Parts: sequence; structure tokens; C-alpha cells
Amino acid sequence: MPLRPSDPRPALRRLRGASADAWTTWRRRTLFLAGGVCVGLAAVLMAKAADAAQEGFRHALHVSPALALLLCPAGFALAAWLARTVFPNAQGSGIPQVIAARALDDPGARHALISLKVAAGKIVVMCLGLLCGASIGREGPTVQVGAAIMAAFGRLSPERMRGLLLAGGAAGVAAAFNTPLAGIVFGIEELGRAYDSRGSALIVAAIVAAGLTSLAILGDYSYFGTTDARLTLTAGWLAVPVLGLAGGLAGGLFSRIVIVFARGLPGRAGRLVGRHAVLFAALCGLGLALCGLASSGTVYGTGYEEARAILHGAEAPRWDFAPLKFLATVLSSISGIPGGLFAPSLAVGAGLGAEASLLLPHVPVGALVLIGMVAYLAGVLQAPLTSFVIVTEMTQDHAMMIPLMLAALIADAVSKAVCRGGLYHTLAEVLVRRAAEPGA
Repeated sequence: MPLRPSDPRPALRRLRGASADAWTTWRRRTLFLAGGVCVGLAAVLMAKAADAAQEGFRHALHVSPALALLLCPAGFALAAWLARTVFPNAQGSGIPQVIAARALDDPGARHALISLKVAAGKIVVMCLGLLCGASIGREGPTVQVGAAIMAAFGRLSPERMRGLLLAGGAAGVAAAFNTPLAGIVFGIEELGRAYDSRGSALIVAAIVAAGLTSLAILGDYSYFGTTDARLTLTAGWLAVPVLGLAGGLAGGLFSRIVIVFARGLPGRAGRLVGRHAVLFAALCGLGLALCGLASSGTVYGTGYEEARAILHGAEAPRWDFAPLKFLATVLSSISGIPGGLFAPSLAVGAGLGAEASLLLPHVPVGALVLIGMVAYLAGVLQAPLTSFVIVTEMTQDHAMMIPLMLAALIADAVSKAVCRGGLYHTLAEVLVRRAAEPGA
């Protein structure tokens, strides 16, 4: 009896299915890699633009420091108006927008938070803020811009949108600071607050692509330069609980103030601020200018140069730098203009560490500054892992990892006693509620 040929159709279907699966896998990988490269390019662009804006403001102050009394209020008013009318959802850090976008199911509401128009406006208005001396950073905005770029790529793979947003935000942190490990930790601890084993490899790929792009253009560098600070095993360790407590209290207070203004002040004051938001921003700018004049100009801008100088002992820190930088950052944050918190928070923390040297004169100032940075950043973010990892990577000082870790945990616990709920996630809840309002 002759053999009948077998039916080839099942085998062909399996081959087609395998090919389709392979195509889907490679398409996703390509999206994450291409998006990561674009995020790296955007991070470099934002870094260059932010530096140029700050330099422009410094040149204006060289003419007369009193010009800040005009430039800061006018710049704040214009930036707040642009953020409210031309580029809505570009206000603030940008990280709450990414968290809210990942929580929203409505594509339209999500797009309103992380569109390319919002990203472009974020860059423009953030630079305007720095051009008028605002105490803001570029790293938080880089997270929103990175998420917006990845969301644009996500139109080709909408089922992976939440993973793409997470990857874009994490890649933004990694490229902005040249801290790839901190980008991964930030993505897990703050943006996602969960570990997704299925998408983790793709997120790491996006971070690597963004980091390599930044590295190719800017070269290898440590954000604050390398340090070799050490703590002695006796009196030096007293700095950890002291600065952990101080950083947690100050960071929690900062978060609480910003959250109160984001939710809206109660009573008549809240109605006045809501109706006259641009005027309120101008008043915040005036307050910033007064802080700047009182500090001889040290509290303007990101605070990067001041923090680096304090860390490396290039100049004696002013005793009033930390409180004035704190106040300048509060005014910039509640004004409604776009701008991040990472760099100003690190500057405030550096000032706290330097002030602690008055109480602990035998402890190396560099070690105190590192602990202060981590403690205050952890107090603001309530993200202790991100805080000590990012500072460790910024300075390449691995010998300080244990005291930094302990200071971050103390500050996080103290901050939560002052302000329940993390700053970014509470602000994201405000955005989600507003998106659910009729006519939003």
C-alpha cells in the first residue's frame, strides 16, 4: 500500500507563527533601542541648553545683581503663562506626569501628559526658567521628555506603552546624570514601584542605548567628579543619624509645602492663587531674587557648581546657603513653572553637610557633604535606594556606600513621618483626578 504524503499545513502554520513571534520580539527590541538613542540625544540637548541659559543669566547679573529684581519676576510670569496656556501639563518636574500616564487607561488623557508637544514645551520653558535664575534642575524634565519620546515610538506597539514609558523615564535619569544603575533603580523604585521581569531586559537595553549615546557625545565623566571621602569608625558615624534626621525633616517639609500648593490652598488664599496664577508666579520670582541677593547669587540655577565646589573644598560654604537654596527651590517649585528637583536638592543637601562640619569639625567635609546630599534627596523623594545609588555613581566613592545607605533609610523614615505619601506619587494622584474630571 503506497504511503500518503503528510499534510504540510500544520508545519507551515507553526513556521509562520514562529516567524511572527520573532518579528514581534525584534520589533519591540528595536523600539526600545531606537527610543533609547533618541532619549540620549535629547538629554544631551537639554544639558547644553540648560548650561547656556544659566550662563546667560550670569552675564546679566555681571551688569548688575539688582537686575534679578526685574528678570526673575518677569521670567517666572512668562514661564507660568506659557506652561498654563501654550504647553499645559509641562509644569513642575515632569516625573509625576510620567507616573500618572502609566496609571491612566484612557489613551487621550495619557497623551495629554506625555505628548511630543508637551516635551518640546518642557525644554523651552525650563530653559526660560533657568534664563531668569529659577532654582530648578533639568533631570526631572528629562524623565518626561524621555517618556514622551518612547511614547511616540510606542504607537507602533501600543500594548507595550507602560513599559516604554518606564524605559523612557529611566533612560532619561541615566543619560542626564551618566548613572545607568541609578536609572534602573529609579525606574523600579519610583516610576514603576514594581519589578516586571518580562520587560526588565528591554528597559535595561533602552538605558544602555541612552547612556552610550550621551557617552559618545559628552565622553565618560562623573557628575560631581570622583571623591575619596571616608568616615572614621568613631565620631564620624555620628554624622549619619544627625544628617539623616536633618535631611528627612527638611525634605519632608519641602514635599509637604509643594503638595499643599499643588492640591490648592484652602479658603480665600487658594482662590486668589488659582485666579491669579501668573501674578503669583511673578511674586515667587521676586522672592527668588531676594534670596539671590541675600546669598550673593549662589542660590540661582541648578546649584550644580556650588554643590561641586562644596564637595571638593574649592570654597568655604556660606552658613546661609542651605536655607536660602531651600527657600529658592520652594518658590520655584510652587510657582508652576517647569523644572526638576534633583540638582537643587543635591545642592541643599551639600549645604546641610557643610553646615554639619560646624558640629563635627573632625569629620572630613567631603564625607559630610555626601551624607547630606543623600539624606536630603531621600527626604524629598522618599526613594532611599535611588538616592544613595545616584550619589555613589555621581562621585564613584564606593567606600561611602554603607553610611550613605543608612543615612538614606533614616531620612526616608523621618520624611514619611512629616509627609505621608511620596512627593511624585501624590502629585501624580492630583493629575489623575484632574484627568477624570468632566471636561478635562
